Amino acid sequence: MSLRQELGDFSSIVCFKYMIVGTEEALGEKAAAIALIAAGRRRGQALAESLGLKGYPEAFNNLTDLVAQINKVIGKEGTRLCIVDKIVRAGDRFQVYTRETICSAGEPPGSKRECTFTLGAIQGFLETVSGQRLRGKHTESVLRGSTHDVLEFSPLA
Repeated sequence: MSLRQELGDFSSIVCFKYMIVGTEEALGEKAAAIALIAAGRRRGQALAESLGLKGYPEAFNNLTDLVAQINKVIGKEGTRLCIVDKIVRAGDRFQVYTRETICSAGEPPGSKRECTFTLGAIQGFLETVSGQRLRGKHTESVLRGSTHDVLEFSPLA
């Protein structure tokens, strides 16, 4: 069921980008990042719950399937927030390789833009599945020469 009768569930990426920039101008970069990550986390939690993955840490045993599940809701078949190409486990950390993120879209090369909402959405998704609080960090950016926006998550102590 669509949220809007005529326009459907999707909105312009341009409008979303103005929301991000406007939030930064109103609150400052750091406060805006906190708010956007929190909003993303809530969205990610809801998406994981919608797939019935809440409290299902066994999903991390098959990272290829987990990538498919995430893409089902935020990739081309879902809301088109971004595409997740892979998740790599490095000890107790996870690196999520994303591209075409909504946060990096339209930004000039070299931009300092961080993937705040996208990071939050993936963080909330992974936290809901794992049942564990995570700390997220944007470690590599397509805006600064990387092939992917890499988001790294580690457990909070």
